Amino acid sequence: MAVVGIDLGALNSKIGVARHRGIDIIVNEVSNRATPSLVSFGPKQRAIGEAAKTLETSNFRNTIGSLKRLIGRTFADPEVQEVEKKFLNATLTDVGGTVGVQVQYLGEQRTFSITQVYAMYLGKLRDIAANELKTGVADIVITVPGWYTDIQRRAVLDAAQIAGLNVLRLINDTTAIALGYGITKSDLPEAENPRHVVFIDVGHSSTSCAVVAFSKGQLTVKSTAYDRHAGGRDIDYALLKHFSAEFKEKYKIDVLSSPKASFRLAAGCDRVKKVLSANAEAPLNVESIMNDIDASSRLSRDEYEGLIAEVLDRIPAPLQQALADSGLTLDQIDAIELVGGCTRIPAVRAKIQTVFPDKTLSTTLNQDEAAARGATFACAMLSPVFRVRDFSMHDITPYSIKVQWERQADDQDDDTELVVFPKGNAIPSTKVLTFYRKHAFDVEAQYAEPAALPGGINPWIARFTAKSVGPDEKDDFTCVRLKTRLNLHGVVSFEQAYVEEIEEKEDAMQVDGEEQPKKKRVTKKKDIPFVWASSSMESSLLEKFKEHEAQMHAADKLVLDTEDRKNALEEYVYDTRARLDERYASYVQLQEKERLLVALQEAEDWLYTEEGEDATKSAYVERLDALKKLGDPITFRHREAEERSRVVSQLRETINTYMAQATSGEERFAHIEEKEKQKIVEKCATVQKWLEDQIARQSERPKDVDPVLTGADVMKKRDEIIYLATPILTKPKPKPPKVEGADTPKSGQQTPQQEQQQQAEGDAKKDDGPSEMDVD
Repeated sequence: MAVVGIDLGALNSKIGVARHRGIDIIVNEVSNRATPSLVSFGPKQRAIGEAAKTLETSNFRNTIGSLKRLIGRTFADPEVQEVEKKFLNATLTDVGGTVGVQVQYLGEQRTFSITQVYAMYLGKLRDIAANELKTGVADIVITVPGWYTDIQRRAVLDAAQIAGLNVLRLINDTTAIALGYGITKSDLPEAENPRHVVFIDVGHSSTSCAVVAFSKGQLTVKSTAYDRHAGGRDIDYALLKHFSAEFKEKYKIDVLSSPKASFRLAAGCDRVKKVLSANAEAPLNVESIMNDIDASSRLSRDEYEGLIAEVLDRIPAPLQQALADSGLTLDQIDAIELVGGCTRIPAVRAKIQTVFPDKTLSTTLNQDEAAARGATFACAMLSPVFRVRDFSMHDITPYSIKVQWERQADDQDDDTELVVFPKGNAIPSTKVLTFYRKHAFDVEAQYAEPAALPGGINPWIARFTAKSVGPDEKDDFTCVRLKTRLNLHGVVSFEQAYVEEIEEKEDAMQVDGEEQPKKKRVTKKKDIPFVWASSSMESSLLEKFKEHEAQMHAADKLVLDTEDRKNALEEYVYDTRARLDERYASYVQLQEKERLLVALQEAEDWLYTEEGEDATKSAYVERLDALKKLGDPITFRHREAEERSRVVSQLRETINTYMAQATSGEERFAHIEEKEKQKIVEKCATVQKWLEDQIARQSERPKDVDPVLTGADVMKKRDEIIYLATPILTKPKPKPPKVEGADTPKSGQQTPQQEQQQQAEGDAKKDDGPSEMDVD
């Protein structure tokens, strides 16, 4: 069973795997530890991750990113329309009430929901992990932003199901970072005096902050706060606007009007940002940005910090909010840990420092991989495969959740809503709600403060309906208890509805030696049938999307395999043609060479025709097999000539070794019968004669004729000698016969001869002086 943790980021994602030696962040197919969070749709196949990154500029209309920001959103969401669109070039659309993307795929216009696209990307990460682990991947833990709502978390769970993955836990990214930090610490204090650490994550698209209390064997999240629009992409966008305005005046070009030019300039802005993190000034050079113009500029750090001041000014607010919600003072904070790529920017660190004056900003964690490591630890804790140090996590919900209901005519209670899970409530958590009803009733779960939710997220969470409810035996209200749960994923569910029935049972008890009856009250739960609905995808639609994803995955694999076979055919044509006049020249006959050259030319001509450019996998395989049928005899002769001396030397060494052992007078072989040794001698002599005869025959044959002495034949003869000689020469010595009447010393006792020898050795040691003592 694989143990995998995924930190799915807005720009890149990291995959962690648990091994017996610890946590590793694995590399993708091009040996990068970070995989771009992109999916690109093409005329033949999908390109995901690194392949999509290479197509981002040329196929920008059909390449979609920002999956982390879009999942669980609606098309009409103000954040989608006003914020996310400026970071995308793909066409967004409405798909079944959620935001989707409209692309050209397989030569036709198709629409996919972001949940489906997210599933495609998860499938790529699954394949990367499976390739590394050499086994299938099913159970995973995924990091999500702590500000994700119920609908966003359920969308991620749906996407994972479409990708064939079972999510053991959705873990908040700051909690994953805290887990990776705390589980490896051996010096944590007792619970009475916990260590308080502030984790600040300034990533590509947002800023997160969490105040966490650590004690032996546990962590407790005390508070969290976020700014969803203060990250690296906002800094890049500020630079993009600055340079596009400069180039409009300097070169008379409108960079923002061209998506390709915008991509080139954005890449340059990212380089400038990184250079300015360590230098006072940075150049910007973008070749052929548009209209064949090579654009260039320079930017100083002071100018840079002025341009991004609006983004920098947003950073302190969530940090101050988290500190205030935790109820701690600055003096009670023991450490401040920075993660996220943007914390490398000096201006960002300076802003953080203003909130925590006189405190040291620490970077003991890997700023890019801390969340992935924590997610993998969380997966290992939930997996039966690994034994992980006992360490418990107490996470919290960032939003208050309430239940509400309509007041019934006979309801004596004026209240129609109740906050069940207030902000800061522990995750997971279970609450039992009590309702007094005579009729069927509905309950809805919603977020209590819609204004605190991201953008235009719907505050509705779930709806519960109990139908089989009526008055009790006395025509009074029935006491219905409803169990609701905020689970490990941070989503709300309704677990059980029941009434409690009290039964009286007679039980016997002893009084003065006599049994007397006693009535005992027993409470039993009687389940009430109910239905409930949430924002999760319907099972039928989920299965449909799962089947579509499997079909697209198989189609992608076929395209890749076909391309691989096409490349193999092309490589064979050019390599074989070049070698015929070089290394194969002595091993090919003239007629063979002419036939093979004609076949190679025909294959090359076919490859560059319209038919050969877009043929099936089987067509490439058939052509390659036909060429190998002509070329393999030549390569076989060359390979045999190259290997012959090596295998002959191995056989001769084997003959000499076993012949020497069989004819030696060594004591270790004295117990072996002479006739058995003679078998080895005869076998070695027979093989020796066969080898010399074959070498003589082979020396008479020209190189362009199939050899009479092959490496396979030589190794077969060597194995024959080994299989015959090894059992004979390794035969154990027989046990000495027991002599009747001889005294056999008991365990721990010595014979007189042994005692005499030991005494002599002791005397010798006395003469040599004192012996050394072993010291551990």
